[in-house]
Amino acid sequence: MMKQLQDIVVKARKTVIGLMSGTSADGIDAALVRVEGYALDTRVETLGFVTLPFAPEVRQRILALAGGETGGSRELCLMSFLLGQLSAEACHAVCAQARFPETEIDLIGSHGQTLWHIPCAETYLGHSLTATCQIGEASILNEAFDCPVVSDFRVRDMAAGGQGAPLVPYTEYLLYRSETETVALQNIGGIGNITLLPQKGTLSDTYAFDTGPGNMVMDALVTRMTGGKQTYDDGGRIAASGRLHTGLLQWMLKDDYLSMQPPKTTGRERYGAAYVERLAREAERLNVPEADQVATATRFTAESIAEGIRRFAKPKPDRLIVGGGGSCNDTLMRFLAQALPGIWVMTNEALGYNSDAKEAVAFAILANECVHGVCNNAPKATGARHPAVLGKISL
Repeated sequence: MMKQLQDIVVKARKTVIGLMSGTSADGIDAALVRVEGYALDTRVETLGFVTLPFAPEVRQRILALAGGETGGSRELCLMSFLLGQLSAEACHAVCAQARFPETEIDLIGSHGQTLWHIPCAETYLGHSLTATCQIGEASILNEAFDCPVVSDFRVRDMAAGGQGAPLVPYTEYLLYRSETETVALQNIGGIGNITLLPQKGTLSDTYAFDTGPGNMVMDALVTRMTGGKQTYDDGGRIAASGRLHTGLLQWMLKDDYLSMQPPKTTGRERYGAAYVERLAREAERLNVPEADQVATATRFTAESIAEGIRRFAKPKPDRLIVGGGGSCNDTLMRFLAQALPGIWVMTNEALGYNSDAKEAVAFAILANECVHGVCNNAPKATGARHPAVLGKISL
């Protein structure tokens, strides 16, 4: 029998699964966490974490659909239910890894897979609209685990005038705020996003924005140069074998997104296949070898992060804590440290956290806040007119 929402809300300690699939579309991250309290009293313990990789054909179709030029209502319908099934499989896998009884899961928070994101208003049929689309049918999770599921977090913030992203700053404020230093948290997934937590700051002082591409452009270049045999630069080895091409880097740094004022968010619609094709043409014009292209794109990700900090981080952070898949790229981390002299650049692992699990854990926390009726956006980060409770609850 489905667990009753009111019974879960009053529990002092809940066991929650958080699910995340990012713009890289390489798989579903599932974090099994124990959550105590809510809001500023939140305490979290990670019990397990797994990544369920997408089969190559699934990833290919996700990227095609996210490109906006293919697919239709039939395929969107099928993909949403497939992602619901795969999300359930990820939940089963993390319970098995942690040897935790599935019947004791209280709540699931699922981000879903973003297919399209329109944070700046566009005219459609005579109306000015922002919009976003995340798919992955939540009801399949209800059926598999007999517990409430919170999903579709971004739309409420956009309805309140925000950009629907970034969402993680709220949870980062709960977990990383400091009385003694200004802390910045940089996630490097497909897209890079940064959160700044001023020393002794409140949630209203917390701000965040997408810095630009994270791994997305690097991954695409590696896929091209290897004919699909590799889809990412493992450890940054290809970048380390290449040389920085100043001319190509300067072309990339002309990107007007870098100078846009926050709040701002971006995604595959800006840095997807069309961008990579333009980059490849410019690299061909400049006669840039493939390994040098990867090295230069890696440097660009580091420089875009550093540029965001130089332009918009007030006060300058004392340390930058890096998470996401990019934190495993040694070349990128080296470039980042070089681009940010005077700032202590470190990974979540140095604090005893799992960089890969960070965003999945965040959606477990966001789900917990939602069922408590707590506003769980950071308006200064998203640009929303007011705080709002994000997430749709499926029972």
